[in-house]
Amino acid sequence: MSSEPQPSGALSFGAAASQYERGRPPYPSQALDWLLPAGRPKVLDLGAGTGKLTRQIAARGLDVTAVDPSAEMLDQLRAVLPGVPTHVGTAEAIPLPDHSLDAAVCAQAWHWVDPHRAIPELARVLSPGATLALIWNLRDERTDWVRRLGEIIGSPEMERDARMNPPFGPVERRDFPWTHRLTADQLLDMVASRSYIILLSDTDRAAVLDEVRTLTRTHPDLAGRPEFELPYITECARASLQS
Repeated sequence: MSSEPQPSGALSFGAAASQYERGRPPYPSQALDWLLPAGRPKVLDLGAGTGKLTRQIAARGLDVTAVDPSAEMLDQLRAVLPGVPTHVGTAEAIPLPDHSLDAAVCAQAWHWVDPHRAIPELARVLSPGATLALIWNLRDERTDWVRRLGEIIGSPEMERDARMNPPFGPVERRDFPWTHRLTADQLLDMVASRSYIILLSDTDRAAVLDEVRTLTRTHPDLAGRPEFELPYITECARASLQS
């Protein structure tokens, strides 16, 4: 997420916005309880995508604004959340006024950010004492079929550097294990929405998705089941803007 040219993966999601919307999981409510400040804060969902996290924030009755570099992803968000303000923008160039927000949450996207430029920009739009919160859903590969899924799709480890430089700090961290119920078709959409799958050739992408279909048909934990549970560990970090 930058106003300068990005690695192709960072801007690839617009091509798979509908798969992203259908296949990506939400976030556990306990994580949001921990990440969001008490009261009725004005919240920025930074890198909001199709609004997976945005709708959970809005469902709490909070004032939330969504910012994302992909107009296609924001189109999906507006379809489900027509009343939420949306802006095309990046962590390094947030199109919002100074000191206008009480919290910023960045879900599944901080690894695309240039923190040296984003931290001062976030300090500009947030009010003193505001919370900067980071969250990632990570598949729990201690489960056999999930480990096998990771082998099929290549599943490179994203860099989850949760350091938040001054004027934010100190950083607190917490993990939340949970499970997401989904169908075989939703699993395929989840795989198809990964940046490194989007960037494959059509032939290679089709081959990966065929292997995932075979896994859902043949693995004893999945075969013949209309739905199954995918275990996650949600990693969270938060820090306050120091005055």
